[in-house]
Amino acid sequence: MYTILVVDDSPMIVDVFVAMLERGGFRPIAAYSGEEALEVLKDVTPDLILLDIMMEPMDGWETLERIKTNPETKDIPVMMLTAKQLTPDEAQEYGVYLEDYIMKPTTHRQLYEAIEYVLKRREKIQQEIAKAEEGGTEKRLVEEYERLSKSVDVSKRLLKILESTYNINDSKVKVGENISHAIKSMAMSIKFQEERLEQLQQEFGK
Repeated sequence: MYTILVVDDSPMIVDVFVAMLERGGFRPIAAYSGEEALEVLKDVTPDLILLDIMMEPMDGWETLERIKTNPETKDIPVMMLTAKQLTPDEAQEYGVYLEDYIMKPTTHRQLYEAIEYVLKRREKIQQEIAKAEEGGTEKRLVEEYERLSKSVDVSKRLLKILESTYNINDSKVKVGENISHAIKSMAMSIKFQEERLEQLQQEFGK
């Protein structure tokens, strides 16, 4: 049974997600602020963290940064579960730290599928890494592959959210030049990362 830490400063919302997770066969733990989440993580290592952004006094982004810059907690996957629309700046700054970005409200099925996807992706990457290490692939290349495998997948999901949020594919909608440029730049970066990932996969196959 997977243990999932739910972090939100609204007790009502925490209760809703705790009930949803219990119904899905998960073991939820509740934290009602960023500070409380960091305290809980001193004693518990959950399989996943569901983190809201709009919290006070420490918001979700700061909480995420604190989790990911701490060697003890940096490997715990974090999904942002929030009502706040993602911006290109946030995607660029925090994308490296998170596993997914789910908009509230969400259905039971959407939540379960997102959690399963993140945990299964993590397992799949670990299996691929173990296989590459057994094959004698250089540690440096294995580490780069691990980082890029997650980064490409997460970035593509974030890009999809941004394109949908700003109606980037709708010619009738005028998008600010800065936002349009940031989204195009992100798409280009993903393309380069995918090409490098393909090179690494070919290296592993040798």
